[in-house]
Amino acid sequence: MTHTELRRELDHLATEAFRAELAEVDRLPTLDIARLMNAEDTTVPAAVAEQLPAIAAAVDGIAARMARGGRLVYAGAGTAGRLGVLDASECPPTFNTAPGQVSGLIAGGPTAIVDAVEGAEDSGELAAADLDALGIGPDDTVVGVSASGRTPYAVGAVEHARALGALTVGLSCNPGSALAAAADHGIEVVTGPEFLTGSTRLKAGTAQKLVLNMLSTITMIRLGKTYGNLMVDVRASNDKLRARSRRIVALATGAPEDEIEAALTAAGGEVKNAVLVILGGVDAPAAARLLAEADGHLRAALLAAVSGDGA
Repeated sequence: MTHTELRRELDHLATEAFRAELAEVDRLPTLDIARLMNAEDTTVPAAVAEQLPAIAAAVDGIAARMARGGRLVYAGAGTAGRLGVLDASECPPTFNTAPGQVSGLIAGGPTAIVDAVEGAEDSGELAAADLDALGIGPDDTVVGVSASGRTPYAVGAVEHARALGALTVGLSCNPGSALAAAADHGIEVVTGPEFLTGSTRLKAGTAQKLVLNMLSTITMIRLGKTYGNLMVDVRASNDKLRARSRRIVALATGAPEDEIEAALTAAGGEVKNAVLVILGGVDAPAAARLLAEADGHLRAALLAAVSGDGA
């Protein structure tokens, strides 16, 4: 695509539109600029709300495949790619996901997380190669993320993943996007023109972060990674998370400190197992067995324990 063709394409994108009323924003007092930016940001949740049915449908598809052992992979360039990497990197400590179960691909590779890699976003072939390196298959889900909805790397990732039989999701911030059209599930959060013309790290980036939060978090809820709104699969890898683990067990059980410590010790520090030991009245080996039989769903394991199946 020539520079002239690309410019014409950008001229038709809502995220690239020029806000004439903000043409002299640089002359305003700092507080006024902050108020204007804040007012713009308040419009984002409403734009996300319009896409909730599409988000829910995507989550159900992702969860069904992950329950069969599939993986969730985000693919994007620039800000969109970084947001995918960020969301994926938070899943192991929050939900104790296995290595590679949730991952983020960014055009240009890890270097592009902190530095721009020129031209990487323009290659759909690069996206295909990155997905092939992961061995993407029918039980996996690939989420292409692109504010414009036209980024070749994101579109190419979705097209290639779909050809391999994987579930695909296209997340963009423009209506009628090529990315949404290429995916099984199109999610178009139309955030409109940016405060700074074309700076899609602003409203569009915020919208993408909100949607990615939903995709991963609600999928993990569906997979039994929580008990109510408690992170019972949290990985206690540092002092803060170890303290949080004890607090979660306390909130879930109401047990005294000594009982919580004993249960966590017996369960090898696994929060979900410790909760089952206390509430189900079973020992640690029985708790581990019940959870395995319930595919990690604590409520189902608890039901089995109190019905006598934990003996």
